[in-house]
Amino acid sequence: MPKVSLDMPQQIIEDLKKHVGDNKKYISLADAIRTACRKLLDQLDEIDARHGRVGK
Repeated sequence: MPKVSLDMPQQIIEDLKKHVGDNKKYISLADAIRTACRKLLDQLDEIDARHGRVGK
């Protein structure tokens, strides 16, 4: 799997970490970020579909 490096505000990281760990929604910070990206892409696909744009 390719690796991606990015800069992110500390506040966002702290907020994400509240949802990461044992008995929480995500197993790791990377898992939380991947899930957020997938959700964003799904939303963008829905918007494109409503506007008649075909995504690939």
